[in-house]
Amino acid sequence: MELLSVIRRWHFRDHLSIREISRRTNLSRNTVRRYLRSDSEEPRFNLPDRPSRLDPHADKLSHMLRQEAGKSRKQKRTIKQLHADLAALGYDGSYNRVAAFARDWKAARHLEQKTTGRGVFVPLAFSTGEAFQFDWSEDWAIIAGERTKLQVAHFKLSYSRAFFLRAYPQQTHEMLFDAHNHAFRVLGGVPRRGIYDNMRTAVDRIGRGKERRVNARFSAMVSHFLFEAEFCNPASGWEKGQIEKNVQDTRHRIWQPTPSFSSLAGLNDWLEARCRELWAQTAHGSHPGSVADAWAEEARRLMPLPRPFDGFVEHPKRVSPTCLIHFDRNRYSVPAARSRAWEA
Repeated sequence: MELLSVIRRWHFRDHLSIREISRRTNLSRNTVRRYLRSDSEEPRFNLPDRPSRLDPHADKLSHMLRQEAGKSRKQKRTIKQLHADLAALGYDGSYNRVAAFARDWKAARHLEQKTTGRGVFVPLAFSTGEAFQFDWSEDWAIIAGERTKLQVAHFKLSYSRAFFLRAYPQQTHEMLFDAHNHAFRVLGGVPRRGIYDNMRTAVDRIGRGKERRVNARFSAMVSHFLFEAEFCNPASGWEKGQIEKNVQDTRHRIWQPTPSFSSLAGLNDWLEARCRELWAQTAHGSHPGSVADAWAEEARRLMPLPRPFDGFVEHPKRVSPTCLIHFDRNRYSVPAARSRAWEA
C-alpha cells in the first residue's frame, strides 16, 4: 500500500518518468505502468486459498529483523539463525519463506528511509503550499433543540494559517475522509504534506521513532490526494502547535455562545462561512495583511484538487445460517437468495 502511494506521488506530483521510478523501486516498467493505469489508490490482490505457515510468526520475525537492524555488522545474526530461532518457537515452514520475508522487509525499510530520510522533524517555518495540520476536538452545539456533543475536524494551512472546521457525530473513517474532501475544497487545493497525531483511524500500531503501521484505507486516501502523511511523536502536541492553538482559539471565537441550528448540515454550512469571515478579520502576524491575503498567495501553490475520495470502508463478513451478518455489535439481515454468494 505504501509503495503504491509513493509511486503515485513520484509520477503524478513530482513528474518522474516510469524509467526513473522503475530504477528506484526495482520494479519492472510494466508493473509500474499497471499500477499507474489502474486508477486505483488501493491495490487488489488474489489471496491464496491457504494461509502461509509463516503468518502466525510474522510479527515475531519483524521484531527480530528490527533488532538486528540496530546491531553492528559483526553482531547481526544470519537469516539461517533467525530461521532456527523461529523453528524453536514452533515454525515448521521452509527457510526460503523466511528469507523471502526478510528481503521484502529490508526493501520496504530501505524505500521508507530513501523517501522520508532520517531525523524527521517538524519545522517552525513553512513555505507556501508545503503542509497542513489536522486534529479533532469535542465541542457542543444545539441541534434541533437538543444540546449535542460533536466531534469537530480541524484543518489549518501551515503557511497562510487559513483554517477549516467541520462537525460530525463520531470520529469514524467515513467522517475523516469526508472532512478531507470538504477541507481541500474550501482551502482551494492539496498541500504536499499533512501532519497528524497518532489517531486510531490512521495508525494501527506505533513503532520506534517515526515508524508507523498505517491502516490501508487511510493510506488509500493519502495516495488519492498525493500528499505525504507525517505523524507526531506520542504526547508531543507541540509538533503540530498551530492546530493545537487553533482548537483553543475557535472555542472562544466560534463555540461561545453555543450555536443553535435545526440540523447538522446547517451548522456545517455556517462553520464554513464563519471560517472565511475570520480569515479576513484575523491578522496573519508573520506576514503583512490578513490570513485571507496570505491564503490567496498560498492557494496558487497548492496541488490541484482531484475528484472526491470515496470514503466507504469494506468489511468482509460471514453470513449465518439464519441469513444474518454481525457488524459493530448489531445484526443485519441478508436476502436469502444472495446468502450463499455472500458466504462464498
